[in-house]
Parts: sequence; structure tokens; C-alpha cells
Amino acid sequence: MTRAPAEIQTPRMAALSRLPAFFALEGKRAVVAGGSQAASWKAELLSACGAGVEVFAPEASEEMLALAAAPPRGSIVLCDRAWTQADFAGAAIAVADCGDDNEAASFAAAARAAGVPVNVIDRPAFCDFAFGAIVNRSPLVIGISTDGAAPVFGQAIRAKIEALIPKGFARWAEAARTWRPKVQKQKLPFRGRRNLWEKFTARAIAAPEGLPSEADLEALLFPGAAEAGSVVLVGAGPGDPELLTLRAVRALQSADVILFDDLVAADILDFARREAKKMLVGKTGHRPSCRQDEISALMISLAKAGRRVVRLKGGDPMIFGRADEEIAACRAAGIAVEVVPGITTAQGAASRLVVSLTRRGEVRRLQYLTGHGRDGKLPDDIDWASLADPAVTTIVYMPARTLPELAAKAMQAGLDPAIAAIAIERATRPDERIICGTIGDLPATLARLAPSGPVVVMIGRAFADYVASAPKAEPATAKPSTRAAR
Repeated sequence: MTRAPAEIQTPRMAALSRLPAFFALEGKRAVVAGGSQAASWKAELLSACGAGVEVFAPEASEEMLALAAAPPRGSIVLCDRAWTQADFAGAAIAVADCGDDNEAASFAAAARAAGVPVNVIDRPAFCDFAFGAIVNRSPLVIGISTDGAAPVFGQAIRAKIEALIPKGFARWAEAARTWRPKVQKQKLPFRGRRNLWEKFTARAIAAPEGLPSEADLEALLFPGAAEAGSVVLVGAGPGDPELLTLRAVRALQSADVILFDDLVAADILDFARREAKKMLVGKTGHRPSCRQDEISALMISLAKAGRRVVRLKGGDPMIFGRADEEIAACRAAGIAVEVVPGITTAQGAASRLVVSLTRRGEVRRLQYLTGHGRDGKLPDDIDWASLADPAVTTIVYMPARTLPELAAKAMQAGLDPAIAAIAIERATRPDERIICGTIGDLPATLARLAPSGPVVVMIGRAFADYVASAPKAEPATAKPSTRAAR
């Protein structure tokens, strides 16, 4: 059975609690009321944006005094008195740290009467705008808002984004600002400008810590031959999007087209840039699937058209992911190809069990085994003696239909029927299910529970303690996944 690749439509913008906007404050006047530590942080932000900040406070904290003595950019002038209505004249923005709602209401009313947008710290009812958590790669600036609901949560998200955004992006963003007038002089059509900035972005993402030079600009403005496309095989991990590598996220964010498998969790695609075309080219065991030669042909045709293609695979592309066939196809076509490894399902599953796959003194070897061959049947060239070795941990991928035969032949070769065995369905995902037993009884249990999602089976004495303490397997109550085991 076959099916054609299908494009997935990008959904429309969902409702926003706030409109993210950025004030241009360089050379403008800002009013701050209050001399507290909280007010000093807002004054520092305003100064860093180039505003001239006037702070009205009968008393100033040590932080405010130190800040005024050495402002980050714009001047900070301390006025040792309370604010008045006249102080708002000509201001671009106003911020206050107020002791109560009455004081906050007075400040907000005075600012609005002067036509000045206002923020009262920690009092959202009196705010026209909110300060969010900030990732600073200026002139690249990222603001994060939780609409005042959970500032600490916003700060945690900022920490994650900080890890994803290289510091060198600041240099590339500054280069874009410097080069834009030169690009505009070329009077390129819209598509030409778009192509240029897409190529600029690709260079920045490929070499984030590099120093952009005039030679880079010349290459963008006056390219030689048409720029070739490329293919990146990216490991999506077992399902949990937090297990993506930083390099995988950057590849997704730079892709023009993403060809993804059924085993890729939907949340993973949220990391792709919105404009990227996303195409399901699923290969599922015993169900309608895209043929491998069709996938390779599509991948190559897109790359030859100059597209940056990400071939997104569940787990690690180099472990039972047909990476060798796709790499060979790219090389034969003269297409540049690279690989971004992912966390393979065995590693993700072991982390959820909190069980080491290689227990010192008991396990001297770890082996990965595919549960079926090209014809969907159990391969006939398995080294059964290696499965019977009690000092080995064996991980069986895609065993849904062949586990009974595999277990029977392994036990005939000497594998102890009482050795611990665990099946994990949808490892690391919210609807993950763990089924414990021995290799002697697990095939029947698995057949009875009829898992509908991807399954990996783990065999070995490394799992003995876990199995001994685990409850008996019960039928699943979670809604079945629409994605089937490959």
C-alpha cells in the first residue's frame, strides 16, 4: 500500500492576550516615579534603550544612586521630590513604583491625561503596557510575556530561549541593520529582497559566532551561480520536545521544507519556523506508507530547487532510520547532506525508567536489534546466541508483530525465560505506557493490551529490580494515538 506525500497547512494566528510591541526610546524622555530597587531596574531598562530618564523620588535606594552614577546608555537624573502633572510634558513613557492603589491611580491618570503610556510596577490594572522577560542580543531583542500571570514562569522560558539563541546573533543583527541601506539601493524586487535576507539568515544560523564581513554582503548582493539547496537529517528524539538538541532546533528554524515521519510527535513541529512547508512522508508498519524511493526523490528535487530540506525522523536518524539510503541518494545527486543526531528511543525510555542500560559488573554489552526486516517479518540472520547472553542488554525496535517469534527463538538459543523484559509504548510522551514482565510472558501480555503507538522492548537483568517492583500491567485507558508503530 502507498500514499502520496501530503502538505500540512499552517494554522492561523491564535488569540493574543497582549500585542507584543517595542518602543523606540533613543533620545526621548522617560519619567520614573519612585527610588526603590524595582524602580531602578525599570530605569536601567529605559536608559539601556537610550532614553533620558528623570527619576522623581524624595528618597533613592542604593541601587538607584549607583545606577544614576553609571547609567548603561541614556542619562539618569535624580529629582529628590515627588512628581507633578507638569513633569509628564514631552515624556514618551512613564513608569512608577507605587505604595497603594490610590497612588497608582493618580499616577496613571496624570500620565494618560498627558498622552503618555504608563506602567505601574506589579499593578496591572493601571498599566497600558507590560514589561516582559527579555533576551538581549541587541539589536535582536526578544520579549516574553505571561500577561502578568506568572513572571517567574516567563523568566524560566527566557532561560530556555537564552540557551537557544547564540550570543553571536547580536553581530549578525547589527550587520543587517548596517547593510539594509545598501540593499535598498539595489532596488531589488520583493522576491529578490526576500531571497537575499533568507540567504543572510542561513549564513547567520550556519555560523552564529562568525564575524559578518563586507565580503558576506558582496556575496549576497552579487551571487555567482544559483545557490544550491541542502538536506539535513534531523533526529527528533522519542517524542518529548524538550529532548531535542539545540542543533536540531536551529535546523528546524532554518528549514524551507520539513519532511517528517509518522513517529515524530506533533509538538516537535512547533519549533519549526512558521513559513516552512511541512510534509508528512510517513512510513508505518503494515499500513499505507510513502515508499522510500519516493521520499528520496522528493527530498532531492526540493534540494535541487535551492530549498533547505530537513528530513525529520523519530529517535536518531542513524539508528534504524534508513539514513544510509537517504545519504547515498543525496551523494549520488550531488546534494550536500549533514546529520543532526537525536536521542534514540532506548535512551529516552531508560531515562523514564531511571534505569541504567549498562549496570556495572552485570552488563558488559548493549545491543540494538530491529524487530522486522524489509518484508515485515522477523529477520532470519539474527545472532541468537548474543540474545541469550545474560550479560547483555538488548533493545528491540519495532517488535509489535514479531516479538512472540523472537522471544521463542531466543529462549530456544538459551535465553532465560525469567529474565526481565519491559515494553514501552510512546516513550517520553504524555501518554507513555510501561508494560513489565519477563521475556517468557511479555509477548502474550503485549498482545492482550494491543498497543497502538510505537513500542520498544528492553530485555536484560538490568531491569530486574524495576520489574520486581512494578505493578501488574492493565489495559490502557488513555485515548489511542493516531500514530502507529513503524
